[in-house]
Amino acid sequence: MKNGFKEVKPELIKDNAFKLIGKDWMLVTAGKIDKFNMMTASWGALGVLWNKNVCFCFIRPGRHTYKFMEDNDYFTICVFDEKYRDILNFCGSKSGRDVNKMTATKLTAVKSGLGNVYFSEARLVIECKKIYFQDINPKQFLDPKIDGNYPNKDYHRMYIGEIVKCSVKA
Repeated sequence: MKNGFKEVKPELIKDNAFKLIGKDWMLVTAGKIDKFNMMTASWGALGVLWNKNVCFCFIRPGRHTYKFMEDNDYFTICVFDEKYRDILNFCGSKSGRDVNKMTATKLTAVKSGLGNVYFSEARLVIECKKIYFQDINPKQFLDPKIDGNYPNKDYHRMYIGEIVKCSVKA
């Protein structure tokens, strides 16, 4: 990978997955270098499913990134150092429909060897090939309090991506 990254096996990621996703947050990006969108996410998972290293991410249908996820076979997850928190807040609160996030954040988009988009400022990049999706069905909530996360009834679509490449800042 370019820009000072080195490839590592996913099982060698040293971060705690709960902190990595829930506290550090991540940018989920889909599309090609000439047309893509990214959004901040703090819900997701890393693990093993179907004998594959996988990443779970969740995107509401109203998000601009949703169409990019639907139209592309791959997506990336980028994790940043704390000094990028303002950028993560911005990308989580603004829509790519309304603002050019690249101009506003001044992040540096890079095309991976697989043709996916990641950011040179990230400290961890996970490239995923979509292998499954499913819409969250509120009828299947066993804990009714979960529905409180959806005041607008805009239930997420869950995507499972096989991790095809994982890189850390060298």
